[in-house]
Amino acid sequence: MDIQAEKLALIQWLAGINDSQVIKRFRALKRTSEEATPEALSPAENEAISQGLQSIKDGKIKRHEEVSRLTKEKYPQLFRKE
Repeated sequence: MDIQAEKLALIQWLAGINDSQVIKRFRALKRTSEEATPEALSPAENEAISQGLQSIKDGKIKRHEEVSRLTKEKYPQLFRKE
């Protein structure tokens, strides 16, 4: 049975349910499912990810050590003296 047919069968079955406890359990399942599902990314977030991935493909990357060094040079007040 394909997923669409299974969903339709469940909907038809659920439509015939008159037990409030079963309905409460389905509401709880729905709420749990919604909380567990990550929110969709916005178009801006998708674009930023695409740009980042393209930068990696283009070799426009810096090693962590280099980024740390550059950051410490530009913002020395944010780092403890060792």
